[in-house]
Amino acid sequence: MIRYPTLPHLIPRHPGRISTQTLLEKLRERGFQIDTRSLQRDLRDRLSLYFPLLCDDETKPYRWYFDPSFHCDLPALSTSSALTLVLAEEYLKGLLPPVVIDQLAPQFRNARLLLNGLTDNGMGQWAQRVRAIPNGKALLPAPLDEAIWQTICQGLLEKSALEATYLSRSADDVKTFVLHPQGLVSRHSISYLLATVNDYDDIRQFALHRFRSVTISDSIWHEAGDFDLDAYIQEGGFGYRQNPDNVSLKARVSPQVAWLLEETPLSDIQSLEPSSTDDWHELEAEIPDDQQTLWWLKGLGANIQVMAPSHWKEEILADARTILSKASAL
Repeated sequence: MIRYPTLPHLIPRHPGRISTQTLLEKLRERGFQIDTRSLQRDLRDRLSLYFPLLCDDETKPYRWYFDPSFHCDLPALSTSSALTLVLAEEYLKGLLPPVVIDQLAPQFRNARLLLNGLTDNGMGQWAQRVRAIPNGKALLPAPLDEAIWQTICQGLLEKSALEATYLSRSADDVKTFVLHPQGLVSRHSISYLLATVNDYDDIRQFALHRFRSVTISDSIWHEAGDFDLDAYIQEGGFGYRQNPDNVSLKARVSPQVAWLLEETPLSDIQSLEPSSTDDWHELEAEIPDDQQTLWWLKGLGANIQVMAPSHWKEEILADARTILSKASAL
């Protein structure tokens, strides 16, 4: 039963002791519906088979305790923790490779089992009431070989060089490298290894699902100078930054977009003012000059009118003209 992982956390080590009745109350506080006889059976006939559980039965009520050398590292889940894990699983399934999710499968499974077993406190129908929806269209995570994942993790954490064969997207060819791992980043549905190659110092990105084989290399691992992962990302390592400086976005947005940006702003520096002519809003924001932000703005379609920066306005207009010309040619 799913209450078994919770019990070891409620029982003290010697010289501490806890009575059956107190254990019963603590389990009920956590949502478990169980009677005294069932709890005694759990303790004597089941838990004691796997743990150094002892009972002081010289006086009543009987009191339970563990051998003083016992240390429990099992997770004791509350109902709220279990629900949090279920939400995390739903969300992460759309972001991380399946092999990564599999590493957490026991914790996710325990959370589901706990919630499934709590029929008496209204949680029996939790599966029909819990969803995690990605923001925008989420592609399925690229599959990744488990052995490759384990080796890449080992190389990164142990600072070991890697012998790797990799499918180059640009050249459509499999190449062999000695890689020196520097970081790991999950972005949307793809995870990337950041590494230097052979004897070069520049950081390159390698999509994990394009590795064909990876082994620990006999070569000595090299650190990439003063590489800082946060600075790399901030400077546009994954944002296709067009300019190191931010730009001042000025646009008119529809009421729906205004609501969205009021609650979840584009940046810390943003203002939204009602238009004096209609129900739209005037938007101003300091944002990165990168392709990802521009793609997001393009996705708003007719719900936004971009006035500045001028190079974004011109690109959006050029895209609109191209779409219209292709539509008219059909």
